[in-house]
Amino acid sequence: MENYWTGIIWLVVLLIVNAFFVGAEFAIISARRSQIEPKAEAGSRAAKTTLWAMEHATLMLAASQLGITVCSLLILNVSEPSIHHLLEIPLALTGLPEEAIGTIAFIVALLIVSFLHVVIGEMVPKNLSFSVPDRAALILAPPLVFVARVFRPIIASLNWTANAIIRLFGVEPKNEANSVFNLGEVANIVAQSTKEGMLTDSTGALNAAFEFTEKKVQDIAIGLADLVTLPEDATPADVERAVAQRGFSRYILVNDENEPTGYIHLKDVIDLPEEEFNEPVPPKRIRQLISIFRSTDLEDALATMRRSGVHVARAFDETGATRGVLFLEDIIEELVGEVQDATRRN
Repeated sequence: MENYWTGIIWLVVLLIVNAFFVGAEFAIISARRSQIEPKAEAGSRAAKTTLWAMEHATLMLAASQLGITVCSLLILNVSEPSIHHLLEIPLALTGLPEEAIGTIAFIVALLIVSFLHVVIGEMVPKNLSFSVPDRAALILAPPLVFVARVFRPIIASLNWTANAIIRLFGVEPKNEANSVFNLGEVANIVAQSTKEGMLTDSTGALNAAFEFTEKKVQDIAIGLADLVTLPEDATPADVERAVAQRGFSRYILVNDENEPTGYIHLKDVIDLPEEEFNEPVPPKRIRQLISIFRSTDLEDALATMRRSGVHVARAFDETGATRGVLFLEDIIEELVGEVQDATRRN
């Protein structure tokens, strides 16, 4: 009888060990590097070891899987005979045939062991690690690293074999757990944090930034029919009159076909001598337009305009035809809200 209770003790021990490997596995892949790094920089040895584990995720997962597999095999072998025998004692009092008692005891023992294995050995540690991943990683990663280093030759060979099989499918295995968020995940984090009162976006700048990344040049480019333009032979006096009447500081110059050929800013002509005010603006004072495809992402268009040092660009389509004009001011407004032209009339 004592030997059978030893099997029960081993069941408890193996369930705990199995739970450790499962918890460590999920903690390492769920922990946030941004939460672990400050502790490591502060001198925490556990945090430094946890970071090492996150940077060698495949080795850690292989160690976890090896431990889980060994525990799973041993749990049934050491516990089923003990539970089976202990169940046969009360079942013998029912007067059932010996064969039926053996079958019933085996089925019940199998169900009990499976239930304990799944719930205690798998689900409980998994859910705990998902609930408090950073804390779980700091507790469980160091002993897992120790196990991985002890059995590294065996784990490395198994891991190499698994990676080789993965590469056969054209997939390059990764060695580090994912520690960054994509745009959609960041947007969800901001939305949830705002909802729970942990973050305030009173100006709407955060939401505007997320929407900005999804827009194209064609979404904010101004059509030629809606532009206030000047002929390409406009004079400084024409520019001054346009500023006085319309209030804009920049004007697109167009040719006879209404095609943009450049643009001019008030400050480009305001310092010209009075005798030149009724003559066409000198070509060297006219600023060139750059051309940007209308389906270009707005953030790429912003980068292009910044590199070129221009505030206005021509938006063209697949045929090369002009479909509108893009102003740097309008791009900035998508991020920070309305930007008022200093010369514009309200």
